[in-house]
Amino acid sequence: MSAAAPSPGSAAPSPGSAAPSPDPAVRPLDPSPSTAEAAALNAAELRDRYATGATSAAEHVATLVRRIEEIDRSGPTLRSVLAVDPHAVDRAAERDAERARGRVRGPLHGVPVLVKDNIDTADTADTAETTDATGSGDGRTPGALPTTAGSLALAGVPTPADAPLVAALRAAGAVVVGKANLSEWANFRSGSSTSGWSAVGGLCVNPHALDRSAGGSSSGSAAAVAAGLAPLAVGTETDGSIVCPAALCGVVGIKPTVGLVSRTGVVPISHSQDTPGPIATTVADAALLLGVLAGSDPDDAATMRSGRVAYSDYTRFCRPDGLTGARIGVPRAGLWGYSAAADALAEEAVRLLAARGATIVDPADLPSVDEIRESDAELTVLSTEFRADLESYLTTRRPGGPRTLAELVAFNTDHADRELTYFGQDRFERALATRGLCDPVYVDALRTCRRLGRTHGIDAALGAGRLDALVTPAYPPAWKIDLVNGDQLSGACTTPAAIAGYPMVTVPCGAADGLPVGLAFVGTAWSEPTLIRLAYGFEQALRWRARPAYRPARIG
Repeated sequence: MSAAAPSPGSAAPSPGSAAPSPDPAVRPLDPSPSTAEAAALNAAELRDRYATGATSAAEHVATLVRRIEEIDRSGPTLRSVLAVDPHAVDRAAERDAERARGRVRGPLHGVPVLVKDNIDTADTADTAETTDATGSGDGRTPGALPTTAGSLALAGVPTPADAPLVAALRAAGAVVVGKANLSEWANFRSGSSTSGWSAVGGLCVNPHALDRSAGGSSSGSAAAVAAGLAPLAVGTETDGSIVCPAALCGVVGIKPTVGLVSRTGVVPISHSQDTPGPIATTVADAALLLGVLAGSDPDDAATMRSGRVAYSDYTRFCRPDGLTGARIGVPRAGLWGYSAAADALAEEAVRLLAARGATIVDPADLPSVDEIRESDAELTVLSTEFRADLESYLTTRRPGGPRTLAELVAFNTDHADRELTYFGQDRFERALATRGLCDPVYVDALRTCRRLGRTHGIDAALGAGRLDALVTPAYPPAWKIDLVNGDQLSGACTTPAAIAGYPMVTVPCGAADGLPVGLAFVGTAWSEPTLIRLAYGFEQALRWRARPAYRPARIG
């Protein structure tokens, strides 16, 4: 999940927001000048350089590994990368050798990718350097690429195989450089957590301002892409966990329809809402990665339809005239109004959408928005499914770690000095009290979520206005990190799509006081082609990219 946000529309506009401006006046000085050129390359540009021989995968990956050392583990110390594969450069050299022999595995051949650390990667007998909770970088965890969900309870407990999505990345030629830090347990341990913190990885910070939140729970995935540590990353979302950090860090995030991408081998929260998805600097790069990730998985029933609706190449929908003739709705009630700065930038964006050929229907409100704000149904669903889904997942790990949620809660209590330093485990404890997937309370809550998110929510708004999509500010600008009190978040737009299982795309739309703001496009099930077309059209019209300034931290 994202930061512990109130339901949509539950907060008043933020006072005193700085005047927003999408003007990228002066490019900030990069903290690692020797790696800055490589860091600026997106995946499409990198593929072109590989094809022409201008650079090799081994050279590029080696440069990015050095950049991780120079700005992620020292210098600004972003702590966005939890572990680096010690064989990453060797794997890149293998891709170079294959290319020299005329073999190109797929669209990501030689392209470096980071994977969120709640996604299984097969362990080996080697050792990868990791950070620890202090960010000192001296933790050692068995396995070339361990999978910990940021928790000490899973550190040293190997995963036997790559998740299917990781296998798909490797089959497409990607070089999985490392694992990205995250909000521990994907931000589901407590309702008062601090996004970006995990006991294994320490506190991931925002590269635009080091005292600001990177968002969560895919904190490291977004921060690393923004900082040029990799052109592509995979995150996961239950409610906001891709959209939030992508918006706060000024990059593109796609939260797919639940079932478009396999969840097998992903540390779960909820089979009704979980989905992996791409994070990148451009819409085209995110679309490229989505084409590799999408597809059916016999071990994930939700993906059975994916084989019929998924595309292997979503870049075909990246059309410069993508806004022409589109009908886009503005759901103001509940999904706008929580940040004056975000609203101002989104208003400018809506005017640009209209100028580039879209018909704007304003307002286009969700009939269920007030019920969503008042309902406890989502947390009931997540709590119940978390216990069932997590315990099923834990049986896939090798011996040595917890096998039940009760054992995990006990582990945290026994290691409270390292695990419970800043916030507790109240959501885990609530999940422990649930009564299983046959409990009528859960069944009714799931039915309520589907009604509020789908038939009386997004689909109702789209149908009433004959709309292709809805558009809202994604999140307010990044808030100051507060390890004592947790995230200070005024509102967000993600819950309707989360409880519906529907897709969202967030694209940078400008900055307020140097802090990026995202514009979110929301659609019905399997509408990724439409959302990508609209997002790409907007991106090409705006022609703006957020460049991190690495402003000094002021954390007390």
